[in-house]
Amino acid sequence: MPLPRRLAASAAVASALGLALVGCSTTVHLEPAEDANDPICAEVSVLLPENVAGFDRVWTDAQATGAWGDPTIVLRCGVEPPAPSDLVCTTIGNVDWLVLDQEEERQRLVTYGREPALEVIIRREAEVDFRTVVEKLSASVQPGLAPATAQCTERVDFPQS
Repeated sequence: MPLPRRLAASAAVASALGLALVGCSTTVHLEPAEDANDPICAEVSVLLPENVAGFDRVWTDAQATGAWGDPTIVLRCGVEPPAPSDLVCTTIGNVDWLVLDQEEERQRLVTYGREPALEVIIRREAEVDFRTVVEKLSASVQPGLAPATAQCTERVDFPQS
């Protein structure tokens, strides 16, 4: 086969392969947090791990977000920092977290004393160890986080799933 025809054939195969690969990937639709464009969120985004609690990272379509599983675990950077409250506050991986929601279907936590704040949502039906998830995320993103400006005054053990 002459060289131009071989190149054209190779390009057609590569194009078909590319379309097949694109067709297999899934993008999770998420809403970005209000301050997702904060430079700290860019730092956090590049530090997100490829795997959390056995779940592989999946693509998201929103700035400063991460998702793992289908998604079982979701992280958003740039959420509004919570004010002091009487909610459960726990320290995991040298990061303070407020437990905002302990609903039947999900667990939601937000970093406390850091701006911008991170939000982590974990689906309960996946039967994952919440502490392991938050420890992994805390350890991964801590170098990119802003220094803490406040700390939990009363810490409790992380609630069990």
